[in-house]
Amino acid sequence: MTGADSLASSPFNDLAWWLADPAEREATFARHRREDPRPFVRISDHSEAGFWALTRHADVLEVSRRADDFCSGEGGTQIFDQPEQLRAYRGSFIDMDNPEHARLRKIVSRGFTHQSLGPLRGEIDAIAREIIREMPQSGECDFVTQFAALLPLRVISDMLGVPREHEQFIFKATNIILGASDDEYIPDQSRAGIEKAVTDASVGLIELLSGLAKDRVANPGDDVISKLVAADDENLTPDELARFFILLVGAGNETTRNAITHGLLALTQHPDQRELWQTDYDGYAVSAVEEILRWATPVIHFRRTVTRDGVTLGEQTFAKGDKVVLWYNSANRDEEVFADPYRFDITRDPNQHVAFGAPGPHFCLGAHLARLELQVVFKVLFEELPDIRAVGEPQMLRSNFLHGVKHLQARYTRA
Repeated sequence: MTGADSLASSPFNDLAWWLADPAEREATFARHRREDPRPFVRISDHSEAGFWALTRHADVLEVSRRADDFCSGEGGTQIFDQPEQLRAYRGSFIDMDNPEHARLRKIVSRGFTHQSLGPLRGEIDAIAREIIREMPQSGECDFVTQFAALLPLRVISDMLGVPREHEQFIFKATNIILGASDDEYIPDQSRAGIEKAVTDASVGLIELLSGLAKDRVANPGDDVISKLVAADDENLTPDELARFFILLVGAGNETTRNAITHGLLALTQHPDQRELWQTDYDGYAVSAVEEILRWATPVIHFRRTVTRDGVTLGEQTFAKGDKVVLWYNSANRDEEVFADPYRFDITRDPNQHVAFGAPGPHFCLGAHLARLELQVVFKVLFEELPDIRAVGEPQMLRSNFLHGVKHLQARYTRA
């Protein structure tokens, strides 16, 4: 194994650093891309254990394509191995390797093809306008909790056929599961406190979805749950569906809501880009959404594990069991790929971002849905609340996994 042990006291593991100065964080990643693109990061100053941090776009692409060399099923896809108890509840195909990964992904993809999502455009439009009607008449709101989080959650729930009465429970449970490192969601930040809270939230979601799945097996309908558990072809078991649901509401709620929120924040901070988009919404919609996704990078990292001794990446050789962490936020600012990467530019073309992961077997199945939601949502916002803007500073999630915004005040005038 070669490479510089340059981050013995790395800030990458310091959650306080992730809440501190964004400019310092960007400068740190830029320095590594230039000088030390694959540093070895120790878990602590007193441990030899650690991971290799991949900061360049090219390395992220390469590792993502080579699932036989860099796998997802050894301990999960986050930096630290998930405890076995949590993996039993949260383990979905994102943390699996072939052949099981391929089997589950093939089944799940039935509900998320580009063609099957086409009719959703009108439904997303209607849901966005419904939520806007519910927003305070005062002209000020918490944009995250009163719009951005509700939109993707209602879209996913309606697709699956989950009754609206469960919305707040799902919202709170996914906040706990994906925001586990933040004491707003789990006040007891001890390991035992986090594991108990995440387990309880996961069990609640599993029980909800297992019940719905069993009902659809007996009484199939037109929703996605029925497509996944009651089709003529191979199906998910109720337990597999429940674990997939945790991934789906996490990916579909947390990541899309953060992209929407970062999008409003970016358009507020760059009024020239907002004005340009509003002059020709449809003309710029595709490129603007791609730039919002690059700019936001809702998922900051995923981990892979080396499958055998002698695996190479460029000039570097790895050993079996080595952990490599793909820093998507850094890849999306790589100067070798993006001209002027710290400029928010809705006309950027090409835009080879990795906000959905890089091409490979684990590329995000929900990418089409997320893009569709963003294209519809900002059009509705511009029509219904044409002057909506962020005010004050966002309250960021304490995490180095999700680029999350917990709260963001917004002001608006209804059209």
